[in-house]
Amino acid sequence: MDEGNVAQQLKQMTDFIRLEAVEKAFEIEAAAAEEFQIEKLQLVEVEKKKIRQEYEKKEKQVAIKKKIEYSMQLNASRIEVLQAQDDLVKSMMDSARKELLYQSRDHQSYKKLLRILIVQSLLRLKESAVILRCRKEDLELVESVLESARNEYAEKENVYPPEIMVDRHVYLPPAPSHYKEHDLSCSGGVVLASRDGKIVFENTLDARLEVVFRKKLPEIRRSLIGQVAA
Repeated sequence: MDEGNVAQQLKQMTDFIRLEAVEKAFEIEAAAAEEFQIEKLQLVEVEKKKIRQEYEKKEKQVAIKKKIEYSMQLNASRIEVLQAQDDLVKSMMDSARKELLYQSRDHQSYKKLLRILIVQSLLRLKESAVILRCRKEDLELVESVLESARNEYAEKENVYPPEIMVDRHVYLPPAPSHYKEHDLSCSGGVVLASRDGKIVFENTLDARLEVVFRKKLPEIRRSLIGQVAA
């Protein structure tokens, strides 16, 4: 084989190897590019998932915060309504107490009322001897109706008239006064107790008013709801 043929064959072999190398390089580059794209897409999906999760987390937090705020506002509104109701009830109580004062100032009607209250108390205690406490300003009126109250009770129960000892050492608080708003007060009525003090029946006008209000409070509150809402 002459030198020309050898050179030609070497050139062909070199060209073939170079072509293969180029093709291989293209394949490697294409594979690398594809792998890069896959990795990039995977990273993008991971980041998207993280963003979605973070968004959902914040969305839930916002929803919870809104619920808490709504609940707090609702509770605040309920408290305002209840406070308004309590203020109205207190105002009604104050008005009723003022009416009680007018009742005790009318001596004739108050005298009859004291006798009724004493009889009621005796019927509740059913004792042969009791201690009676009243306001100091009511002492004279109370003493004027004791006998008739004793006899009325005895007639109702078919027993001997009970012994009623008026306590002249401890009196019920005086009537309410604008000058002593925070002091203890009593609008009138009596308190009876057994001689040993173990059984006590409070039959003051204030106590009876409290009882009536406690019984009527649900009904009062229902009627006030419309007034507060208006």
